[in-house]
Amino acid sequence: MTRVWQWNRPVTVREVLEDLQQERSIAYTTVMTVMDNLHQKGWVRREAEGRAYRYTAVSTRAAYSAALMNEAWSTSDSPAAALVAFFGMMSPEQREALRDAVRIVQHDEPEPPEPAEAPEAAPPAAGPGGAGGEPGEEGGSGARRSGPGR
Repeated sequence: MTRVWQWNRPVTVREVLEDLQQERSIAYTTVMTVMDNLHQKGWVRREAEGRAYRYTAVSTRAAYSAALMNEAWSTSDSPAAALVAFFGMMSPEQREALRDAVRIVQHDEPEPPEPAEAPEAAPPAAGPGGAGGEPGEEGGSGARRSGPGR
């Protein structure tokens, strides 16, 4: 996946193989199997090009990392304890990045609605409608009167 993300374009098994072979000896079939596994798992999509496939990342590296962390966290017997242990392993720089991320997420959350006033709040002043605030309201509660009594 690292190579696919680095190039940020559709890649062939041959391209990935040639890049990896600069660092170590690796077989074509090994790279092909890994790319096929990534396709089967839904991490890359592929399109036929002649007798080969071109593979493209389905998501970003950040989304992939987040999915892995979420999977590990959600399968824990004690998610809170797992988070505490994870935070304990973080460097000061990573904890600062976490604080920044929490601030961003909190900033993106919609503001909670203002609490509605309780009906026992100060009664509305009597207006032209008599006992309520607006015509058609009874005691300012918003209940509409209808029928012959109105």
